[in-house]
Amino acid sequence: MIYSRLKSTCQIQNVDSKGNLIRYFWILLLILCGSCVNTKYLNYFPQLGDATIKGGSSVPEPVVQTNDLLSIVVSSSNPEASAVFNAPNESSNVTSAAATSAANTLTIGYLVNQNGDIQFPILGTIHAAGVTKSKLASDLTKQLTDKKLLIDPIVTIRYLNFRVSVMGEVNRPGVYTTPIEKLTILEALSFAGDATLYGEKNNILLIRENEKGDKITARLDLTQPTILSSPYFYLRSNDVLIVQTNPKKLTKERNAQLIPIVLSFVSLAIVILSYAHWY
Repeated sequence: MIYSRLKSTCQIQNVDSKGNLIRYFWILLLILCGSCVNTKYLNYFPQLGDATIKGGSSVPEPVVQTNDLLSIVVSSSNPEASAVFNAPNESSNVTSAAATSAANTLTIGYLVNQNGDIQFPILGTIHAAGVTKSKLASDLTKQLTDKKLLIDPIVTIRYLNFRVSVMGEVNRPGVYTTPIEKLTILEALSFAGDATLYGEKNNILLIRENEKGDKITARLDLTQPTILSSPYFYLRSNDVLIVQTNPKKLTKERNAQLIPIVLSFVSLAIVILSYAHWY
């Protein structure tokens, strides 16, 4: 009598254990499938073949902003007379990490202060913010000529702190300074070690500040060739790029914690099933 009840109970447990084992198996399978990454957006321009893509409208020259560091080189037929205007461009001993891994020597240059002005030798305070480099160079050339300080001067201006910030799902997030003034979004991402496996190349947020201080945002899709003719393809100084994280990464991290628990239940179910089978 007792043996019959025990056998009946074990048979019921055996059936329940099999059902639980199958249930746990399907749960584990769903978790593993849910953690897979959609490979559709892993590559740049996956559908782009041999083609000629017309460029978009010409990229407007950025205007000088406060905190910009400018190299202003003045040359003329009289090098000694020009030297006084080039003194602020002499190199210092300060070094910083640029877009490449090598350390580069910083140039002092002309810093645009909070009022938008620079202090130029002999000419004094010059308002620089809000105008383009070419306009500023033209104004300086005119003043040097009108005040008979130099004969036929040539003024060349370059940015010394052209920088972009790359954040989010990239291998090396950070602020990257480069002497290149015509920087593309692809070059900026290469500085940051490219997007990770879970970076959404079709969902990159660009944040840009214009000369009025307004913040402009744009969503960029680097899987479509249309980005090559986009006005946002070429970056401006102080642009911020944020590579969005694929939701599958969050799912995978959550599943990484659930899988050991599920496996423990499966192991327990196997033990119970084996125990019930022998009795």
